[in-house]
Amino acid sequence: MSFDPVIAALVPPGSRVLDLGCGTGELLEHLIKHKGCSGYGVELDDVNLLACVKRGVNVIQRNLEEGLSIFEDQSFDVVLQLETLQHLRNAEAMLKETARVGKMGIVSFPNFAHWPNRLQVLFGRMPVTRALPYEWYDTPNIRVGTFADFGVLARKNRLKILDSFGLQNGEVVRTLPNVMASVAVFKFERE
Repeated sequence: MSFDPVIAALVPPGSRVLDLGCGTGELLEHLIKHKGCSGYGVELDDVNLLACVKRGVNVIQRNLEEGLSIFEDQSFDVVLQLETLQHLRNAEAMLKETARVGKMGIVSFPNFAHWPNRLQVLFGRMPVTRALPYEWYDTPNIRVGTFADFGVLARKNRLKILDSFGLQNGEVVRTLPNVMASVAVFKFERE
């Protein structure tokens, strides 16, 4: 996940941040330099890990499938899980871990219910879009979810949604985000 100003704006200044699947560390670097945040990235890919180190971002190499047992409860103000849920075998367990380790969580993922996706499925094909750029046979996405699905999962796991919206071409979508946005974004805390 690269730097996204909309996501960055959700993080309070001075927060202690854990960025799960931090990629090259661009967002975390921005939060440290421009919002006075501190924290760590968690990344598995060697190339991304090196990019984080070159940026001066503290990073831990770890497979998120192993969970977050190395972190204590509520040890971070904000846990970012951007564009990672769809890649995990047990997305619900990682969501619970995100809520355990952070006082607040922010997640984003491709919204499978976006209208162009629905149209492609209507015509018998799996969607291939900017947010879902892979064919069905080579996608790294293990899960597909929708804006509405996340609301159900959050209630099931006693997560209080503080803010939710969609993103479409970098713009915030608050009207019918389940249909009109290619990416779903949720800010939440434990009840």
